[in-house]
Amino acid sequence: QVQLVESGGGLVQAGGSLRLSCAASGRTFSSYAMGWFRLVPGKEREFVAAVKWGGGITYYADSVKGRFTISRDDAKNTVYLQMNSLKPEDTAVYYCAATARWNLVTRQSYNYWGQGTQVTVSS
Repeated sequence: QVQLVESGGGLVQAGGSLRLSCAASGRTFSSYAMGWFRLVPGKEREFVAAVKWGGGITYYADSVKGRFTISRDDAKNTVYLQMNSLKPEDTAVYYCAATARWNLVTRQSYNYWGQGTQVTVSS
């Protein structure tokens, strides 16, 4: 069982930056791949970024590539999402998730989810 708690959301102007954190409980954090998804009302939860076990392999949605960076610190049981050059269309509730499966870009692969943190980007 893994419990996830996100933090770091807030209100920021377009062009600004935020860093989201996701703290995980459990002793097997390093054995899970971690992902970030986001949800806008009226739309499906969409993939943002993911990082595999060990942190060496990462995946990004095209919409955030070059602006967002996912990383993990297994010693702290934490995964991060550094978001730079934020745009109003990045406004969403951001969720972190954990999976032991190989497909990291589909939400159905993830077993554990946090409660979400709101990110609002003003124009």
